[in-house]
Amino acid sequence: MTEIETRPIHLRRIDPSRNMRRFYVLAVQPTLFGGASVIRHWGRIGTNGQAKIETFDRPDEADGAFMRLARAKRRRGYADP
Repeated sequence: MTEIETRPIHLRRIDPSRNMRRFYVLAVQPTLFGGASVIRHWGRIGTNGQAKIETFDRPDEADGAFMRLARAKRRRGYADP
């Protein structure tokens, strides 16, 4: 895991014409057994939202999933605040 990939990514998608105000947060954290977890937190801005944790056996697998999710969200219109 590199230092850049371990920092959380905060993304937002705001479209007033569609009444859309969403956030998406991605983070990678190490596990106790040498693996890593990708933590996703998303929802409407101003709410608690939802969270999902995916655990991987190897940190490089978690890094790959982290980068794929970040690219996918940016393609869908999410941007850095």
